[in-house]
Amino acid sequence: MNYLIICTAALLASGLTLFSGFGLGTLLMPVFAIFFPVEVAIAQTALVHFANNLFKVWLFSRRADWHIVLLFGLPAFLASFAGATVLLWLADLAPLYTYLLNDRQFMIHPVKLVVALLMAGFSAMELYPAAKQLAISRKYIPAGGLLSGFFGGLSGNQGAFRSVFLLKSGLNKEAFIGTGVVIAALVDFSRLTVYADLLGSAEVVGNLPLILIATLAAFIGAFVGSRLLRKVTLRAVQVLVAVMLFLIAILLGSGII
Repeated sequence: MNYLIICTAALLASGLTLFSGFGLGTLLMPVFAIFFPVEVAIAQTALVHFANNLFKVWLFSRRADWHIVLLFGLPAFLASFAGATVLLWLADLAPLYTYLLNDRQFMIHPVKLVVALLMAGFSAMELYPAAKQLAISRKYIPAGGLLSGFFGGLSGNQGAFRSVFLLKSGLNKEAFIGTGVVIAALVDFSRLTVYADLLGSAEVVGNLPLILIATLAAFIGAFVGSRLLRKVTLRAVQVLVAVMLFLIAILLGSGII
């Protein structure tokens, strides 16, 4: 059942990413978190996300603006180490609160609560139309890299900050895509090095076939979506995805999942 649900989510998330404005990691991580501890879910999603980004780097890196990659990507790369370290620290903290519901015990863990709040916040930011029109001076690009990298390492959500800071940086469409995927791959690589212990855990090593199949499903979803509906934008999809993510954030933050 976990294979079916996770791989279906990877396929649909990768396809919906083309229209919804949300990244693959934003959509896939909550599904992994249903079956695994949240820190393990983030590490597993990072593997799928990294593989998907390497594929995109192969396709688009020749169009990247390497000056922007250095200005934004290097701070993001460094800050993601800090974000990933904070994630591991939060995972070791004791539950904040324990309660009973229908004779079942639930615990609110700091790591789940923080990730849930970030997930809800980034989902709202990517959905809110005004956020996509926000322009920030080019001189703040390194600061944007720090913010994007830190939150990428902490929760896997980095696309919102990256888009805000790069959208008005003077890049054409092709350079924007190429630069973004190179930066995303850098952040994925850096946080995976910090997740080394998690990646060697039984939950990850024992589920490598699941991760590989989810990665393949993501590739297929992106390919089919780009072929069928490359230029389609569906506001209804954005709203549906946002509502689902907020619901999952509430369930995750409250300790129910």
